[in-house]
Amino acid sequence: MDSGALLDLLGNHNRRRILRLLAQKPCYVTEISEHLSVSPKAVIDHLRKLEEAGLVNSRTDEHRRKYFYIANNVRLEVNLSRYGYGVKSAYPASTSLDLGACEHLSVNLDGHPVEPDDDLLALARQLRRWEELENELSLAQRYVQGRLLEVIDRISSVLDTDAEEVLNGRMFFEILLSIANGNNSVAELRNEVDVPEPVLEQALHRFREHGVLEHADGRWWIRGQETPAD
Repeated sequence: MDSGALLDLLGNHNRRRILRLLAQKPCYVTEISEHLSVSPKAVIDHLRKLEEAGLVNSRTDEHRRKYFYIANNVRLEVNLSRYGYGVKSAYPASTSLDLGACEHLSVNLDGHPVEPDDDLLALARQLRRWEELENELSLAQRYVQGRLLEVIDRISSVLDTDAEEVLNGRMFFEILLSIANGNNSVAELRNEVDVPEPVLEQALHRFREHGVLEHADGRWWIRGQETPAD
């Protein structure tokens, strides 16, 4: 599901309350209505939208009572800072991800085995270990976001940008990253950094004034690196 549409869907307080309740146990419409003090008609409308989005599913028991439950594990990440806004597409939880592909992340999974064990005590211990790891990753994510903003702040400070200027630290950061990845012409950079060409040219020349970039024959590169080939 599109992340923007999911944000719109979850923007409704009662839909979030319904999902919170269904995360605890499957419920039928009357049960949801009484628990949340919301009319059955409104609950049905919310459930219909949640079903259409694939977040909720339903089943009917032997008494023809329709129960609703969470259909999928979904994760949605929103990053908001003074330099940018981004939403990562909703994606399901997965046990099959290859953590070896994460160049900058090292997670010791030896102490967090998922054993094929039906012993409740062992399962409770596993649950606690994975929740502790989830909390550690959340802290690490906040730390990385803070350092990222610090670097962008320092880029803006070094280049002496004004808060009211069109140019901003995030754009400078993206230009540098794009050049480091081998995009050396204005045309190539425009494909990667979505800014008007005059603004891009101004940023590039400001980098050169500060001794960060060099320029020749229509090509830009970071000072000290090998001159890019045509």
